[in-house]
Order: sequence, then structure tokens, then C-alpha cells
Amino acid sequence: MVSFIDLAAQQVRIKTQIDTGIANVLEHGKYINGPEVAQLESELCQYTSAKHCISCGNGTDALQIALMALGVGSGDEVITPGFSYIATAETAALLQATLKFVDIDLHDYNINIDSMRNAISAKTKAIIPVSLYGRCANFDEINAIANEYGIPVIEDAAQSFGASIGTRKSCNISTIACTSFFPTKPLGCYGDGGAIFTNDSALADTLRQIARHGQSQRYHHVRVGVNSRLDTIQAAVLLEKLKILDSEIQARQTIATLYNERLQKLDWITTPPISNKFCSAWAQYTLRVTDRTKLQERLNNKGITTAIHYPLPLYRQPAVADNSVTLANTEVAANGVLSLPIHAYMSESQVDQVVDAIFD
Repeated sequence: MVSFIDLAAQQVRIKTQIDTGIANVLEHGKYINGPEVAQLESELCQYTSAKHCISCGNGTDALQIALMALGVGSGDEVITPGFSYIATAETAALLQATLKFVDIDLHDYNINIDSMRNAISAKTKAIIPVSLYGRCANFDEINAIANEYGIPVIEDAAQSFGASIGTRKSCNISTIACTSFFPTKPLGCYGDGGAIFTNDSALADTLRQIARHGQSQRYHHVRVGVNSRLDTIQAAVLLEKLKILDSEIQARQTIATLYNERLQKLDWITTPPISNKFCSAWAQYTLRVTDRTKLQERLNNKGITTAIHYPLPLYRQPAVADNSVTLANTEVAANGVLSLPIHAYMSESQVDQVVDAIFD
């Protein structure tokens, strides 16, 4: 049996620290906006080098709040890749914006630069590139094009906290960045949680106001907002997990390298790229294969858990469907990707077990 992720092993590693952190919150009783929340926001800023961090209830809220802060609404267009989780698209749809789905590159499954450029119009209000599977999109090119048109860029960093492009961390490479602390993310809490990052101080004030019922001070509401806060207990958990994040990412990198070394010889498998410049957080280790159903069944029969991220493109999801769109690379990815087990506590023998099952 090889599990897809092993949160229990991680908890054993830091159980004493987690227990102490939670006990401290129970002791002071400040369950909402307690001191651990402010401390976490400060430490997340230090980690990413972003000037501002606004914690919130989850990664989906983070995206919606970011779009609200940019004034996105009816009549506006939001560009996003057609290959991602529904949250990337539904937040713009909730604000009644028009979604402009664009294609991805099959190299890293992130937004295709030419497809993105071709989708820009006078109505484009924001671009949301996704740093999928833990690897940042090519933000050097994305930002350069967006700057030509004066369009803000929101990094959907739900899977990439801890990743980097050179010396720049994910969540500090665009106008705004949004991440998720869902338990299975590279940095995950024990429930829901999220955060928004920016270097623009005025924008940070707006983001924080929107996330706190639109208030500028207690009982004074200057804009329509939402109620999205990170619980203090979750902040206490994240403070301890942040301390071990880099070591966990390095362990995931080791696992990914082992997989690549063993699987690259198979011509019916496309392994994910490994790059010194684009350092992935390895939220997923995702192959592209020619007969996914057959391989997934074989692995399942041998007790190896796999997942498909994602089987149906966003533009074919009934909630946000756009029948005028067909994106060739997105279709290839949706029909062929398969994610294998990867986590920081996975042994080399477990990697061998997975690989042996693939070769069998």
C-alpha cells in the first residue's frame, strides 16, 4: 500500500509543537484574530519577501477577494487557463465577469503565453495564471505582456506556496497572489485557510477591508465585503508547519527526481519537468500517459493511490461552460494526466514499489 499523501507522518514529526501551539490558543481564548494570525502573516511576508499578507478563510475566498479589490464585475473579462480546478474560474463567474479560457503548454501544464496574449481585449480586467502542480508559470513573460496593456496579474498559487523562479518566491511575482492552506497543499493547516499577497500598500488596504466585511475600522464599513478570516488555531498550526516547509519541499524534490530517473525510459510516459530556475513545490507529481485507465487500474489493484488533476477542462464544466472554446493542449492534458503518490515522508522503497507496478 502506498498512500497518495501522508499527513499522519508529518504530524508525528511536529506533534509536540502543534500541541503546544493549539494549547496556547486555548489558553488565551482569542480564537478569531488572535496574535498567532498577525504573527503568521508577518512570517509569510518574510518567507516570500512580499510586503503585505492578508490571511483569509480559504484559497477560493482569496481569489474572489482579489478580483473584488480590482473592481472586476459585469462587462469585464478575466483570462484564465482552461486547465485548472474550478475555483480559478468560479470566482470570476460569481462576480458576473466573462471568462476567457486560454490554452496551456504541455511542457508544464501552465498558461500558454501566445494563447494568453491573443485573448487580451479592451475588456480584459485581470489575468489569472495558475502555478499548477506546484510549478510557477512563466511570470517573466506574463508580467511583461500584462504591463504592456496595464492589466493586473493574479497568481493562483493554491498549489505552489514554497515554489520559486530563481530567487523569487511564488506569491511575490505578480500584482496579487492567492494561496490555499487546504490540508494537502504544500503548506496546509488542519482545516480550511488561505492568504493573499501584494506589494501594493493601497491594494493591501482594500484587500484587507474586503476580507473583513468591508470595514476600515470597527463598525465603519466603507465598501461591500465578505467575511473571510483565518482561525487562530489554524494560524498556530501553520506557524509550526512553515518551519519545516523548505525541508519538506526538498524531500519532495528528491522523490520527483527518483521518479523521473526511473520513468523517463518509458516512451508512453511523459514525466514532469525538473528545473533549477523553476523550483516546484511538488503539490503533485503528474505524468501524462497514453492509456490512463489501464495504468490507474493496475496501480489501484496493487494498493497504490493515484488521482486525476483534472479530468474535465474548465470550459466544459457545466457551471462555467463556454461551448465556443476548444483548446487542443488542454484536451490532451485532461485525457492523459495521472498524479502519483508524492510526499515528504515517502521512502525510496515506496518509489520503487510504484515504479515496479508501472513497469509490471
